[in-house]
Amino acid sequence: MRAKISLLILLLLLAVAGCGSKDNNTNKETAGEKLHIYTTVYPLQYFTEEIGKELVTVNTIYPPGADEHTYEPSQKDMIELARSDLFIYVGLGLEGFVNKAKQTLENENVHVVAAGEHIHFDKEEVHTDDEQEQHDDGHDHGDIDPHVWIDPLFAKELAETIKDELIQHLPDHKEQLEANYTVLSNQLDELNQQFKQLIEKAEHKEIIAAHAAYGYWEKRYGIKQISISGLSSSNEPTQKQLKEIITMAKRHGLKHIFFEQNVSSKLAEIVQGELNAEPLYLHNLSVLTAQNIKDNKTYFSIMEDNLKALETALIETK
Repeated sequence: MRAKISLLILLLLLAVAGCGSKDNNTNKETAGEKLHIYTTVYPLQYFTEEIGKELVTVNTIYPPGADEHTYEPSQKDMIELARSDLFIYVGLGLEGFVNKAKQTLENENVHVVAAGEHIHFDKEEVHTDDEQEQHDDGHDHGDIDPHVWIDPLFAKELAETIKDELIQHLPDHKEQLEANYTVLSNQLDELNQQFKQLIEKAEHKEIIAAHAAYGYWEKRYGIKQISISGLSSSNEPTQKQLKEIITMAKRHGLKHIFFEQNVSSKLAEIVQGELNAEPLYLHNLSVLTAQNIKDNKTYFSIMEDNLKALETALIETK
């Protein structure tokens, strides 16, 4: 009898311990707790918030204004990340720190998702950096341009992966999550149409940008970037390549040069001086600045600003 009682107590203790486990999503839903999620680039954070709404708490690992290519999380960042339920990153070679952190996070029962690696690329898009009209490429960019969130239709695929992941964790809220995704998807379709309407009015299709974050606009809309740095902002051109960039920009008669919210480029300033070009700003959306946060900027309001800047540069007499 005592043996049976002892066995019963042991089973009860195991059951109680199981109820407190971190990855018990059914218990989390029953208790009304929010799913705690970390992301890397801002669009992943925004899409997750828009789909999950009140069911999720979402933070980005990047501080305001950080460079997504070179940022390394602190020990404190990693501790916070290890306490989350879900970590969503782009992949495609963008976030260098993830390879080192992935195993540690999985050991802490953090579910890790590379949203960008679920995108369906055409074969031509695997080497987008080689297709762009830019300097002779001597940089190691990898096979795929990781700036997929710049393209509204690829952004839809990122959002769909996020939606599917949230449904796995919050199955009782599937209808709500599907409905929220549909709203977001329709907004991205509308943004795609705005880009198409802009390029129909364009007097030329070339832009010069601080770094090669906008290659997918060429494939989708025909906007040809002449980039000063490579796919990573740290991939700077040689002196010979810099001269070729200036020559190319002069040949196209470009009067504007695009700077970015999180990339400080002395080389871009040199090119600006050589061209006597007016500065404009494109927001690559990888991270928000402190001012963006203060102004309550979103993915779509920033894209609206980008469209206005592109209109200034592309609809002009050369």
